[in-house]
Amino acid sequence: MIGLGLIGGSLLRAASAAGREVWGATASEADATSAAAEGFDVSTDVEAALERAAAQDALVVLAVPLTVIDEVLRQVGRCAPRCLLTDVASVKSSVLRAARSFAPETRFVGGHPMAGTAESGWRAGNAALFGGAAWVTCVEADTDLAAWAEVSRLALDVGAHVVPLTADAHDEAVARISHLPHLLAAVLATIGAQGGPVPLALAAGSYTDATRVANTRPELVRAMTEGNRDALLPVLDDALGRLGAMRGSLASTGGLAATINAGHDGAQALAQARGTTPTGVRVNLSAPDARDGLRALGERGGRITSITDDTAIGEVA
Repeated sequence: MIGLGLIGGSLLRAASAAGREVWGATASEADATSAAAEGFDVSTDVEAALERAAAQDALVVLAVPLTVIDEVLRQVGRCAPRCLLTDVASVKSSVLRAARSFAPETRFVGGHPMAGTAESGWRAGNAALFGGAAWVTCVEADTDLAAWAEVSRLALDVGAHVVPLTADAHDEAVARISHLPHLLAAVLATIGAQGGPVPLALAAGSYTDATRVANTRPELVRAMTEGNRDALLPVLDDALGRLGAMRGSLASTGGLAATINAGHDGAQALAQARGTTPTGVRVNLSAPDARDGLRALGERGGRITSITDDTAIGEVA
């Protein structure tokens, strides 16, 4: 495990609890000291940890900020050039390009657990963080499916379910349900705070729920939103268009029914999707069209719940 913040620290704990041999490294002296005090095999020597992974043919997980991913991938390319490699970054296309550039011989499978909090650092970690969470594991045209299965088994071992997608499909989806909400939360938090003490004194659930993620460290939000620029821009344009139409309607007729009803329908669609009884699906990973089958499953909102031998077992609504 390279990086021991919220996600890396949680994954180190969870993988250990699942019975896996784990070790890690981080550039943060404070995180390394705290993790070692809890009995984990960690240090601040990233290259030594990578060399050990290369010697043991271990799965390497990069849990570092997007701002340093290129630098760490260069270290991987030097110290563990043929390792099985994944990451947990919230943007996938740029990491895929970087992995191909700086560590081209690795068996790389991009990953992203859809779990987290507004907290950061080792002390914010929790072995139960991934329970019930969706975990994207990327399937590109050239993905080694044996490597994909190993990365997916890690996600399953720590309690997540796996959603197979391409990097581009992942980035478009998270622009809608993660990155845009972060930007809207920032705007809402700014408007509330600039209203002075009275709005803040009256702030209750609708405000605190809508602005919760604005408490995330700004450099992390900048990295993921700016790093997903291509996918985020059209989604942001859509949101701005809807806000403009809402403003025009309020100014001209005083009515907001179109916006409010559409929002209610959207929320109901999420509730309905989560309440639908799923149908079982099996994908033979040795079949010639296995990659297509996995991607089709993910693009329909399906998920993998177990992997047995060469078969991925899942479900789709």
